[in-house]
Amino acid sequence: MNADVLAKLFNNQKDGAVLVSHSMGGTIGWRTAIRTDKVKAIIAYEPGGTPFLFPETEMPKIRSARFKALSASATGVPMEDFLKLTKIPIILYYGDYIKIGSENVGEDKWGTEYAMAQQFVETINRHGGDATLVHLPDVGIKGNSHFLMQEKNNREILELTLKWLREKGLDQ
Repeated sequence: MNADVLAKLFNNQKDGAVLVSHSMGGTIGWRTAIRTDKVKAIIAYEPGGTPFLFPETEMPKIRSARFKALSASATGVPMEDFLKLTKIPIILYYGDYIKIGSENVGEDKWGTEYAMAQQFVETINRHGGDATLVHLPDVGIKGNSHFLMQEKNNREILELTLKWLREKGLDQ
């Protein structure tokens, strides 16, 4: 239902728009882009908590969290729908505190989400898409919780995002 409503909003945009999501909004973003051609790109901040989408015939390996119920999940969709995600640039950002098998429940849970995000990005790119996964500590930006866009270093994250939008020709 949320993706249907968001798709209607995007359909009212003459030239389309870039969709920005966070956390559970990740799956809503993927589903919205399947429902409308007005999504020009997706910027996802720590997507997780709900299923990542994959072709029905290419379901990913699930990495289980110590508390299995917190593990990342995946849902299969028809290839025709999945291929719509390959038509737009997508970037996913993850902060610190990500480690599968950690004694810290949050780190462990987000470790499984990050592992699923890696498979999601690989699958999109294997089908000719343009998806990027950024683990902020790997690019020298550290100290970010799940609300990475609200941390003290949010300007650095904004600059990364703006650079990506410029590279994709979407900064207008």
